[in-house]
Amino acid sequence: MSSPVDERWIRRFRDDERCETKLVCFPPAGAGASTFRTWPMGMPSDIGVLAVRYPGREDRFGDRFPSRLEALADDIADALDGLTRHRLVLFGHSMGASVAHEVALRFQERGCPPAALCVSGRRPTHALAGRQMISGTDEEIIAHVVSFDASRAAVFADPDLREIVLPAIRADYHLVDDYSGGRRPPLDCPVYGYTGDDDPEVTPEQMRGWAELTLDAFRLRVLPGGHFYLRAEEAALLADLSDVLGDIKVGTKTAS
Repeated sequence: MSSPVDERWIRRFRDDERCETKLVCFPPAGAGASTFRTWPMGMPSDIGVLAVRYPGREDRFGDRFPSRLEALADDIADALDGLTRHRLVLFGHSMGASVAHEVALRFQERGCPPAALCVSGRRPTHALAGRQMISGTDEEIIAHVVSFDASRAAVFADPDLREIVLPAIRADYHLVDDYSGGRRPPLDCPVYGYTGDDDPEVTPEQMRGWAELTLDAFRLRVLPGGHFYLRAEEAALLADLSDVLGDIKVGTKTAS
């Protein structure tokens, strides 16, 4: 398919001529596009499933890390500008929620806002003050990661794997800490929030603050689990997202 989209920045897990509606996924800190590799199996076949490739990991391992989260959003918005002729829904988890929101704002400034923004496991942009700073020594960063994702402990215990994965996590943690957020212009599209009921990073009440960042509808779904609830609850999350995308296609909004 011919498109001016910079393919360095996007991995197309499913994207063909039937896919006028495209779900563009933004990974959390330290992660890559492969986070969403299983999602097409849980989504309708006419929904495109794409994921953003951040620099410095996976198949962009040699690329330089961005200097600021806003600069990352600038680069992504420029690279994906050719996709805005389609019906786009942006989904971001944790750090990815902030990046997706910033990209949505840039698309809106250009006169082509997304059809919806889906944010997961992240405080809204205007409510980041007072949050815990997460960058520090490598050992402190590792301890923070393992505290809510025990499955990563084995990776950090292997010196070779640690050397591969830690730079991206370190760089992303600095991006998150340096991102001050603050007030942003309201979006003209609906916002859908998702979170785990036992997430130490954000409460459901804090997630409801995303309602203040749109002139359109807001709806929150709380699923069982912690910060990475979306692994164990992938089927439930994708079923809900499928409903959202189906309603967007026909111009309605999912009930709250």
